[in-house]
Amino acid sequence: MTEPPQTAEPTTPEPEATAPVPEARAPQTPAAVRRRAVLAGTAVSVLLILAIVFGSRLLRDFDSALLPYAVATVFLAFGVAYRYTVWVSAPGARRLFRQGWRSFFSVANFRRAPTALPRMIATYLGFQKFLGARSHARWAAHQLLFWGCVLAALITFPLTWGWFTFTSNTGDGPGYEMRIWGIKVLGFNALNIIGWLMFHGLDIAAVLVIAGASYFLWRRMKDRGAVTGQRFAYDLIPLIALIVISVTGLLLTFSSIFLHGGGYEFLAILHMVSVVFTLIYIPFGKFFHIVQRPAAVGMQLFKYTSRRKDGAGEELQTCRRCHEPIDTPEYVENLRGTMQDLKLDFDAWAEYCPRCKRVLRGNAYLTHVKKGFK
Repeated sequence: MTEPPQTAEPTTPEPEATAPVPEARAPQTPAAVRRRAVLAGTAVSVLLILAIVFGSRLLRDFDSALLPYAVATVFLAFGVAYRYTVWVSAPGARRLFRQGWRSFFSVANFRRAPTALPRMIATYLGFQKFLGARSHARWAAHQLLFWGCVLAALITFPLTWGWFTFTSNTGDGPGYEMRIWGIKVLGFNALNIIGWLMFHGLDIAAVLVIAGASYFLWRRMKDRGAVTGQRFAYDLIPLIALIVISVTGLLLTFSSIFLHGGGYEFLAILHMVSVVFTLIYIPFGKFFHIVQRPAAVGMQLFKYTSRRKDGAGEELQTCRRCHEPIDTPEYVENLRGTMQDLKLDFDAWAEYCPRCKRVLRGNAYLTHVKKGFK
């Protein structure tokens, strides 16, 4: 590869002859993106409503007391589909989305690395090992928050939709049956450990969420770096909402066991309002990264499998200036294509390592900017 001059010119360096980068796609108008997003949100909401109706056996297993929660999940489905469609319409996200799914469904990738996807789902999505490199405390708190929310969602959503039902064998217990879509899947005694876990799963989830959210709330009040860039509506309200949901949920259990139902109605309304608010907030706030994160797994899979192409090990493209490895040629070309989609006229810089980019940028500043102020 040719090496550019040590003193950078103000213009973008000409890339050497490489494989042609795909042409930039014509930009979409905001109105067209919104129309498609509304259609996607409506379609997903209708599908969820149909799933609720048929999954609850034509509403026979649907609890009308949980109607506000079910309505909130329909709004959640609309918001997620709407926001995701808008997000994928952006050039960078669209390319990320396309490459991720292409790698996911690639038979060649599966033959080359059959365990890559399960390992990435476990380490990147499940245990978020990348957070451990930043801070072990943050990783532990995020794990508590993540698994608490996952446990709560796995219990709450099916119950809200009428997919799960718990019925007593004798009318007054202690034997119970858990049914999914009207089919018995488990019988248990409410007085043993399995029964206790069944009926207190949400309490366990609440304790996990309170521990994790409280750490992040404390950090955002004490850590100077976090305080500097935080926004109340974006960074603090999600944590406060999770804590309110968890605390009111625990207070409902406390009221029913120790207070004989005292204050239960007020706590139930407060809990319902906090849950509904949070579900509607998810697609348009910080929690949207929950939906975006799986797309990043696709890109990680794309990078991993491209490095193992044809079983030849890592085939990394080198920097045009210092010849140090940058990344795979496929990844560099993907980055250049994204920059062209965004109409950034310096896509050739994708072929330089971060250090050389800083050096060339500094040389350009010294030669052409600072020189003019002498």
